[in-house]
Amino acid sequence: MSAAIQVDSLNKTFGRKQALHGLSLAVKPGEMVALIGASGSGKSTLLRHVAGLARCDKSVTGNIQVLGRPMQDCGRLSDEVRHLRADIGYIFQQFNLVGRLSVLHNVLLGCLGRMPRWRGSLGMFNSEERQRAQESLERVGLGDLAEQRASTLSGGQQQRVAIARALCQRAEVILADEPIASLDPESARKVMEILADINSRDGKTVVVTLHQVDYAARYCKRAVALKAGRIHFDGSTEQLNPDFLNDLYGAELDTSLLLPGIEARAKQYQQPLALVKA
Repeated sequence: MSAAIQVDSLNKTFGRKQALHGLSLAVKPGEMVALIGASGSGKSTLLRHVAGLARCDKSVTGNIQVLGRPMQDCGRLSDEVRHLRADIGYIFQQFNLVGRLSVLHNVLLGCLGRMPRWRGSLGMFNSEERQRAQESLERVGLGDLAEQRASTLSGGQQQRVAIARALCQRAEVILADEPIASLDPESARKVMEILADINSRDGKTVVVTLHQVDYAARYCKRAVALKAGRIHFDGSTEQLNPDFLNDLYGAELDTSLLLPGIEARAKQYQQPLALVKA
């Protein structure tokens, strides 16, 4: 079975700083993977490259394939990037909604990648698309807020609207860039449960960047840890232990909150293990 996401020898430089160093990664179809690591480790940079929102360095190596189709190669985006992006739902930390539009209209924007340009520019959504948008809102528990302005919603509700937009888009791959970083614990739980449900029930491939180690362990079976633009760890979240996380995060560890399952492992090592500060 070919990988849903295949990254090979990816390099990215910003000025004099190299953000990604020959990074290679494969994600199988239907996996839910947590990208973890300290601030500046390259998590968001990697995700933006997978989505075709950024180009890697021009060199003789470095390419990305999504769903078996080329996204970019040696710093050049594929000619079919617009069609490929229609299969990729990207969920931003700051929601990326149009505040003056209704909740339903924001979800309908997920249809644009599969519509003729002229119809999309005029906002001419048909009944099937409107029904799919409404069903997507029902799926995330916001069906009764369809006609409300997006700007009036709480942060957690806005993030769920962003997920509904990806559902309406019928994306096969969902990339979530720190989707719970600015949310309260209850809203964060709801968002992660929805993403996990989409992964398990619909079989969608989900890659989510997280600062919170406990959420990675609770909702994802696999974790990929980045450190200074390189893959530092790739394996089961059950393998995360205090020694490893202290090495990965250092001073960024926050010992005030612990997930019970990981806390037990922390006691085994007689060291604190905690969330990472956002």
